Amino acid sequence: MANESKLPAVEPKRLAVDLTGQVAIVTGASQGLGRAIAECLAANGASVAIVARNAAKLAEVAAGIRAAGGQAEEFPCDVSQAEAVSAVVEAIHAKLGRIDILVNNAGVTRDTLLPRMSDEEWDEVLATNLRGPFLFMRAASRPMMQQRYGRIINVASVSGLIGNPGQANYSASKAGLVGLTRTVAKELAGRKITVNAVAPGFIASDMTAALGPALLDEVKKRVPAKRLGEAWEIAQAVLFLASPSSGYITAQVVTVDGGLIG
Repeated sequence: MANESKLPAVEPKRLAVDLTGQVAIVTGASQGLGRAIAECLAANGASVAIVARNAAKLAEVAAGIRAAGGQAEEFPCDVSQAEAVSAVVEAIHAKLGRIDILVNNAGVTRDTLLPRMSDEEWDEVLATNLRGPFLFMRAASRPMMQQRYGRIINVASVSGLIGNPGQANYSASKAGLVGLTRTVAKELAGRKITVNAVAPGFIASDMTAALGPALLDEVKKRVPAKRLGEAWEIAQAVLFLASPSSGYITAQVVTVDGGLIG
């Protein structure tokens, strides 16, 4: 067997896209994947409107983006509330002048096996993970249609493609998001608006870290790449789909999972 390479790890060269002059909305941007996506879009020139319920965390993210030379404005909002979403999208459009990119990333989990799942646990997950994207897509698509340009990216999950025990609510919400993505893509394609989804697999995060070393080792064994994904790798997939170069890609689900589901 050949010896393992002793070469030092090299930071991979990341995708660079010119989004200067474009306005992006990122929901669930106060932490995790949403934060990484917002930072990535801002680093590539977009003015980013970051949305989440936690105003203090949003302010921290916005300050970090501005400190790095980017442009960010925070808009606290409960994504499951129709009136709040309409008001926030109108405020973003009024303040920043246009809406070019929408990333629906906000999501919650309330995991338990089906026989023990409460109505509230089902409803809360579906309200945030599926109703939220619907509300934002409905509101943001209007200015996009007027300007005849837009990029909508929904953050789904491999759980919505293959299911996952203990996640009936989460898997249903993400499977529904895939169907919503493909349908809206066909409705908006004639207005030069693309709608796609990114489906992450196991990604390094506070949530996966809480699984503990032993369970994480088992997770890695299931993944052909033998590692967890990184938040920046999801952000790079979103960045490409948000770019002008992706104009002939729509109604697609880009799976970023290290080969987990093949």
